[in-house]
Amino acid sequence: MTFDKKQVVYQIYPKSYKDTTGNGVGDLRGIIEKLPYLQELGVDVIWLNPFYPSPQRDNGYDVSDYTAVNPLFGTMDDFEELAQTAKKHGIELMLDMVLNHCSTEHEWFQKALAGDQYYQDFFILRDHPTDWVSKFGGNAWAPFGDTGKYYLHLFDVTQADLNWRNPHVREEMFKVVNFWRKKGVKGFRFDVINLIGKDEVLKNNPNFDGKPEYTDRPINHDYLKMLNQASFGQDQGGMTVGEMSFTDIENCVQYSNPNNKELDMVFNFHHLKVDYENGQKWTLKTFDFEELKTLFHTWGEGMSAGDGWSALFYNNHDQPRALNRFVDVKNFRTEGATMLAASIHLSRGTPYIYMGEEIGMIDPDYDSMADYVDVESLNAYQELLAAGKSENETFAIIQAKSRDNSRTPMQWDASPNAGFSTGTPWLKAGRSYPEINVENEKSGQIFTFYQTLIKLRKEMPLISEGVYKAAYQDSKKIYAFERQLDGQKLLVLNNFFPENVTIQLPADYQTGKVLLSNYDNVELTENLVLQPYQSLAIHLD
Repeated sequence: MTFDKKQVVYQIYPKSYKDTTGNGVGDLRGIIEKLPYLQELGVDVIWLNPFYPSPQRDNGYDVSDYTAVNPLFGTMDDFEELAQTAKKHGIELMLDMVLNHCSTEHEWFQKALAGDQYYQDFFILRDHPTDWVSKFGGNAWAPFGDTGKYYLHLFDVTQADLNWRNPHVREEMFKVVNFWRKKGVKGFRFDVINLIGKDEVLKNNPNFDGKPEYTDRPINHDYLKMLNQASFGQDQGGMTVGEMSFTDIENCVQYSNPNNKELDMVFNFHHLKVDYENGQKWTLKTFDFEELKTLFHTWGEGMSAGDGWSALFYNNHDQPRALNRFVDVKNFRTEGATMLAASIHLSRGTPYIYMGEEIGMIDPDYDSMADYVDVESLNAYQELLAAGKSENETFAIIQAKSRDNSRTPMQWDASPNAGFSTGTPWLKAGRSYPEINVENEKSGQIFTFYQTLIKLRKEMPLISEGVYKAAYQDSKKIYAFERQLDGQKLLVLNNFFPENVTIQLPADYQTGKVLLSNYDNVELTENLVLQPYQSLAIHLD
């Protein structure tokens, strides 16, 4: 199993990308239509969020059939055409595999409920539940019919955790991956995959702010080795990534070190909690730069030292737009967007671009709760009001933190609904679309900067392969790192603030070559002034 470290992944939330039927929901044919655009951007792999049949209690992460296409998104013929046409554009597909749990509407759960003991062992049933808390709030156990037993659901009550200790469950999971491999799929993103290995004896876990009892258990690594051997490990040139919840560097090195034959790379989310007050999402707080920088350095150096590999990202379908979180977006949208891009595309790991990021899309700036559809946001609104916050304060928090911020329709042009749909979109388009859209931005600085970053990764082994060394660790404003390979060096300086910052540039770099900057006319001097949100990469041969 080998994967190409030069590749860049582009994430598509199918529901919001492009609607070809006018029903207000994006579809697979819409993605086919936009493949030339993605080829022009230069990406190698498209990661698609789940498009399988699902009651949609958790936006498709509650799967009721792993080997079919939800009619909302099209047909299996559409999918096969997408896979083949993507290859013609030099692009592979990465599918989301939700193997920790399935929908309670899945036939396995329905058969189990009906008394079939073979299928009852597909789930984690107990007479006496633990004190575990669901990731979506409340008890993680629910009554299993009228049997007197309880089933485990670490997420929504309709998402029953699967029992990976049962070899028949593992066999079914391997079959799912192999079904899509036969359809020509080369990439797999495994949802919350570090939770599949539950202990035989489940214990109470009063300390939920720390690492939950069911996370990164040693058997998890055994299961991933089995999955690798039985499916994607047989492919050349594939790509796998595991989404890791509450994880640590030591386990992530194990998951992604090629010698272990588990996964190619891992996602972690620690850096996207630096604007949480006391670790709580539904709060308003300016991001903590010191914490962000320290996390990047600790993970960058730790993964580099252990030959692990990270998936690098700021944006995805569950996060507000990074521009609104980390940048003075009113005054420095372009500079901020290009700086954030350089800070991960020049780092060690595989960069992931979330749809719209490459044109500098921002949060939608809705003006009423009626515009939001995300169940998590609607629940949080009620909980915040019940906790005594005013309506204005509560709405401001939802505006900043809702997952709908990233799920708004892709902004293609200035026509109604941002060119996403001729019908009424399932979620209202962001207010910025008349100005911020593909048509306007394709020749603009942000899109062309992304094209350059993708090209540099392909051309320079120093970027795709080099080690990571923290730099300027004492700076209160600059996130900087050095890449090193075969005597070559690259110093990457990123100003995370809307004001000038002066740094002392080492003598050897004063004679280096400016590889990339999001500002023109850079002079390399001992007292180097970085302008607001400037990103500067200096190369030494």
